[in-house]
Amino acid sequence: MTTPKFPANAPANTEDEEAPRKGSAFIRALKDIGRGAAADGQPWPEPSLRVGRRIALADADCARAGLTIALEMLLAGERIRQNGPDEDYPGDRVMEGLIMACLAINGQASARMRPEE
Repeated sequence: MTTPKFPANAPANTEDEEAPRKGSAFIRALKDIGRGAAADGQPWPEPSLRVGRRIALADADCARAGLTIALEMLLAGERIRQNGPDEDYPGDRVMEGLIMACLAINGQASARMRPEE
């Protein structure tokens, strides 16, 4: 997998983006997320939008990616319940937890998609 890079035409959000990248990669990733990095690590691609809207759409994109993962886990658990060995089934409480996580993530994505008034 290639390392995502911010597009050359993206405006610089802070002065430390121009300086050599030093320090913890974890902290840099957190700062990128705070500036509106979407699920692919890129800023939202529509520069004509207001910064707050770009961040909201990037958050919704991240939530959508998380929802996909949670649903894949839920589907795998259901397939094991139906066709797999009983000892590999994660259990009803785990399955219910995955459903609750999907509901919560979907709510987050929906809230971030709505325009702020």
